[in-house]
Amino acid sequence: MTIETMVWEVDGQHPDPAKLQEAAQLLRQGRTVAFPTETVYGLGADACSSEAVAGIFSAKGRPSDNPLIVHIADRSQLEELAAPPDEAVSRLLDAFWPGPLTVVLPVRPGVLSPLVTAGLSTVGLRMPDHPVALQLIAAAGCPVAAPSANRSGRPSPTQAAHVLEDLEGRIGGIVDGGETGVGVESTVVEYAGGALHILRPGGITLEQLRQALPPHIPVLEASPEHQEPSAPRAPGMKYAHYAPRGALLLVQGRQGTAPEQILARMQRELDEARARGERTGVLTYGEYAGAFRADCVVACGRLDDLETVAQGLYAALREFDEAGVGFITAQACPEEGIGAAIMNRLRKAAGGRIVTL
Repeated sequence: MTIETMVWEVDGQHPDPAKLQEAAQLLRQGRTVAFPTETVYGLGADACSSEAVAGIFSAKGRPSDNPLIVHIADRSQLEELAAPPDEAVSRLLDAFWPGPLTVVLPVRPGVLSPLVTAGLSTVGLRMPDHPVALQLIAAAGCPVAAPSANRSGRPSPTQAAHVLEDLEGRIGGIVDGGETGVGVESTVVEYAGGALHILRPGGITLEQLRQALPPHIPVLEASPEHQEPSAPRAPGMKYAHYAPRGALLLVQGRQGTAPEQILARMQRELDEARARGERTGVLTYGEYAGAFRADCVVACGRLDDLETVAQGLYAALREFDEAGVGFITAQACPEEGIGAAIMNRLRKAAGGRIVTL
């Protein structure tokens, strides 16, 4: 069934309260509303209402065993929804809230819809660092469950136009607050067994987490081969994600592999695809934009400034769809800092199609 999707255009830093009240009214009525955060656009619904949360899964085509992150507008709401955080988690909240950090905590029974937690005894909580998001959640007067506002498996939306492309006619409304900033989703962490576990890399880096915690608390990364558990504890740990419609092949090198080897292998794959009659694309960086022959060359930021890569990644992946590209080679980036989140997303987008030289 197609429904009317309302759009409210607001200033991202100073949104019109009247427009946000209209959007908040839809949330109070159990409808779904997309809104900008500092990471990507989220698709929100009242986290306490199973009927409202079911609307998220229906609109996105999202598997029901994939838990949702709950967004709050004030830190005082945390203990209404979850067990009090211990000292290590409190340090992280002091350092990074509001911001792109989701903490997984034991959920308080009977408060949130069980659809939010996907049957787990924990919930992921986040306080976004965006005026539109914070004011909308506060106006709604309820915790807001919100995954990324895209069809499941597609690249996440960093512009309202991306949300409309995927979800127009499926959701109640979109608050258009302009482009988002970080460009990749929040980092998801859980403190257990005396260590902090990164369940999903994102806008807060491993290095930042280590700096915020005492040296005796280890910060453990999930290796790529261990990021698809049967029962995911956080979004992005299972299923194909972030993928363009064409097949994407990720080409990466081991330590010491010359960049020229990687570029040559990417070009060989592109030439073979073109010989098969496929329309080709390459995802690269500003330093190498002139090194390829393909139907669509997308330079996504620069390797010497990985934050620019993160900001443009999802929009770049969507460019290949607009160009009708059927085969894409993607160039890996270093995994330091936010590069870990970028590579996590590229591996998911590749769906196992990875060449290591």
